[in-house]
Amino acid sequence: MRSDVALTWRQYRLERRLFWRNPSAAFFNFLLPLLFLALFGAIFSDQQADLDVIVPGIAGMSVLATTFSALAFNLVFLRESGVLKRIRGTPLPTGAYLGGVAANAVTNALVQVTIILVAGRVFFDVDGLKEPFELVVFVTLGVVCFASLGVAFSHVIPNFDSAAAYVNAVFLPVIFISGVFYDAENAPSFLREVAEVLPLKHLIDGLTGAMVDGTSLADNAGALAVLAAWATFGIVFAIRGFSWESKRA
Repeated sequence: MRSDVALTWRQYRLERRLFWRNPSAAFFNFLLPLLFLALFGAIFSDQQADLDVIVPGIAGMSVLATTFSALAFNLVFLRESGVLKRIRGTPLPTGAYLGGVAANAVTNALVQVTIILVAGRVFFDVDGLKEPFELVVFVTLGVVCFASLGVAFSHVIPNFDSAAAYVNAVFLPVIFISGVFYDAENAPSFLREVAEVLPLKHLIDGLTGAMVDGTSLADNAGALAVLAAWATFGIVFAIRGFSWESKRA
């Protein structure tokens, strides 16, 4: 047990170094959400009601980007380049490797949400910590949900060349439909119905309750249930479809 924990920790440290050596990954995981926050924050700087929507929305988008998008993209690259197959043939335990990869994604999500919280408080007068426990619960469940969905989604991407197209084909519509940049309740009815099915909308609802409204977990029980259902779906298919081998013939 101690050996597995130590190996997981070493793999995690390696993943952190590899992450920071990839400038594009750092940009899309950290700078892109902050650029959106700065842009829309400047546009709605004198409209506090809009800022109260945008800050939790960007926080939710950050969780999506650092888990779903990053894991789907990276796992396809590792699988198709043969890295996963080679790692499978080493003495490194599978759990230690995957644990290090997952912990790296979780760290990115937590750091990004923390940055959004600080920026929202300092620049946009959004408290962010009205219900700290609720915030922790929703961020944790959001990370589990989108990380598992990212792994599951990587199974359907046929090759690395198409990975960006596949990931963005999901990421971009989801953030616009789910109300990252606007109050989803003001969207046309058909978009609201689609958003209600998607997990990001419910993560944003939970974060809004924790960061802005100060509502309790009981008030957002429906959002928790939807996120838990998506998390269960993601975990099941992440495990069932996982492959160490390249899909190339």
